[in-house]
Amino acid sequence: MKTTKPIIAALALAGSALLTGCGVGEASVSDEATVQAATPVPVEVAQAYRTNIYATYTATATITSDADAPVVARVAGEIVELLVEEGDRVVEGQVLARLDGERSRLEMLAAKANLKQARTEYERNKDLHERGLISASMFDNLHYDLEALEASYELRKLTYDYSKIRAPIAGVVAAREVKPGQHLDVNDVAFRVTETSELIAYLQIPQSELSKFAAGHSARIQVASMPDTQFPATIARVSPTIDSRNGTFRATAIIDNQQGDLAPGMFGRFTIAYEQHADALVIPAMALLDEDDVNTVYVVSDGEVVRRTVDVGILADGNVEILGGLSEDDLVVVVGQSGLRNGSKVLASTKIQDSFTG
Repeated sequence: MKTTKPIIAALALAGSALLTGCGVGEASVSDEATVQAATPVPVEVAQAYRTNIYATYTATATITSDADAPVVARVAGEIVELLVEEGDRVVEGQVLARLDGERSRLEMLAAKANLKQARTEYERNKDLHERGLISASMFDNLHYDLEALEASYELRKLTYDYSKIRAPIAGVVAAREVKPGQHLDVNDVAFRVTETSELIAYLQIPQSELSKFAAGHSARIQVASMPDTQFPATIARVSPTIDSRNGTFRATAIIDNQQGDLAPGMFGRFTIAYEQHADALVIPAMALLDEDDVNTVYVVSDGEVVRRTVDVGILADGNVEILGGLSEDDLVVVVGQSGLRNGSKVLASTKIQDSFTG
C-alpha cells in the first residue's frame, strides 16, 4: 500500500505590508518533516526462504572416553624394554613393554620337561594297563600326575607371557607411567590406553525438558580450542530416572571423533536438535519487532515498507520460522527498522543469508 506525501509550497504574495523588512530574493523555508519523509532511509534486507529448521536445546558437559583402561603389571619384574610412547596408537593385545622374565622362562622350561617325562611314562603304562599287567589304581595315579603337570606347565607358561605387558584394549597410549629399569610390583600401573575414535559425554538436563529428548536425536558440539568448528554427535540413550540431588536426568551423547580433533577432558557446548520442521519458511530473527507480545516485521515493496504481523515458530541459529503473515521471497528489513513507520521510503541493500538453519 502506497501513501502519497503532499508537498507543501509556500506562495509569497506581493504586498506593501509584507515587503516591509523583507529583502528582495529571499527563498521560502521548506517544511522539515516533509523533506525527511521524502528522503529514503538506508536499510538492510533479507529474503524469506524455505529450509529445514530444528528446535534445539543447549547444554554443557565434559567430553570423555567410554574405553579408558589402565595397563597394569601382572607379575613383578624390572622393565628391560619400552616399545611404545604416549600418543602411539595400539591394538588390543599389542606388547607395550617387556619385563625381565628369565626366571619365569626357566621355570616354564622345567615344567615342560617334567610334563614330557610324565606323558611318556603314561603312554608306556597305558598299554600295560590295557593288558591287565598293572593295577587300575596305579594307572589312575599316573593319569592324575600327568594332569597336574599339564596344569603346572600352563601356569608357568602364562606367568612367562605376563612378563610382556600388553594393551587390554585398542586405542591411543594416553600416559606412560614407567621408565626403563624400573621395578614393578603386581598391579602397578605402567600405561593408560584410551580409545578416542568415539567419545562420550553425559548431559545433565532439567526434568522439565525430559519429554523433548529421545535416543537418536542429533547434536552439535563446540569446544573452546576450535570455537568456529562444529562436531556431530548423537544422543545414544536417555535415562528414565531423575537424580533427586539436582532434579536432572542424564542424556548420553556419542561423538564421532575419527579425525582425532577432540580429546578426552575437553569442555563442550552441546546443541541438541529435538524437533524438526521440514521445508519451513524462515527469516533472520533480527527482523522481528516485539511490541505488546505481538511479532511484526517490515516488508519492503516498491521502495516503501509495510508493517505486517507474523506468527512465529521455532527459533534456532539466529533464524526464526514464520508460520503466517509472510510469503516466500518477501523482503524483510533486518537492520535499520527502528526508525521506520508504515509507508516509510527506504533504500535497501541485501543481507547475505547464513546457512546454519537446516
